[in-house]
Amino acid sequence: MNSLDQLKANIEKVIVGKGEVIDLLMTAFIAGGHVLLEDVPGTGKTVMAKSLARSLDASFSRIQFTPDLLPSDITGLNYYNQKESEFIFKPGPVFCHILLADEINRATPRTQSALLECMEEHQVTVDGITRKLPEPFLVLATQNPVETTGTFPLPEAQLDRFFMKVSMGFPTKEEEISILTRFQKNAPLETLQPVCSTLAILEAQQAYKEVYVHPLLMNYLVELVRATREQPHIITGVSPRGSLALMRAVQAYAYLHDRTYVVPEDFKAVAVSVLSHRLVLGRFSGSQSSGEEMIQKLLSEIPVPTEDWKR
Repeated sequence: MNSLDQLKANIEKVIVGKGEVIDLLMTAFIAGGHVLLEDVPGTGKTVMAKSLARSLDASFSRIQFTPDLLPSDITGLNYYNQKESEFIFKPGPVFCHILLADEINRATPRTQSALLECMEEHQVTVDGITRKLPEPFLVLATQNPVETTGTFPLPEAQLDRFFMKVSMGFPTKEEEISILTRFQKNAPLETLQPVCSTLAILEAQQAYKEVYVHPLLMNYLVELVRATREQPHIITGVSPRGSLALMRAVQAYAYLHDRTYVVPEDFKAVAVSVLSHRLVLGRFSGSQSSGEEMIQKLLSEIPVPTEDWKR
């Protein structure tokens, strides 16, 4: 069992029945992207983030976003040390490997932007001095899709910077019984031990780029993305940044499953999570489809080429 398989198996000691969600999370991590977890409270978003951090030999920080949170509360600030008679930089919680940005839509746009700058550049600039963040660096941001009072929804341009948007979803009856049984007497999260090093993730972040994408599948990717720009109920389709994200996602997903080449099933597995939140939908009468439904519809309509996908 390789390091990535061990990582997934370790997370599954805590998280019940969410193998596909764990795969998507690990795919984003391998591809160097950030994830927006959108779901109702209590579905395991925070536990998922903590399980990933504890399974890695990695540092973890959590920021509870509130309307009065300032950018310096995230990035850090310079303070005057009277004993040394100089300004000292106090790093903020963003200086970690895995950052849980809890309820990101409760912070003001100014504070949201401070975090998104860190996500894009993997660095923090305070008072003209730029400091690099540790690598690998992953942001898991959460938001509640139901409650809107006192929130500042992420604009489309900021949503586009998230590599994936993932929903945990409610467990099945059998899974919920398994959760109750597992947590009745024990706290699996407290006993979780690291099984994978950050060095192994950094190596994976380089190795996945060698996964082969057949020219016909590259053409299929472009057709899928261009179709989002031609739908009457979509105001803005997927941008070239989204195209690059989808290519990186299918390569990382194939690498995660021990393949050196991409197959059409990889697109089916990741396309909804990578593309749906990048769509700006119109509010036309008769069009009540969500971004997820739009991408699923296109996946079912656009013919998949058949070929030997190996190099």
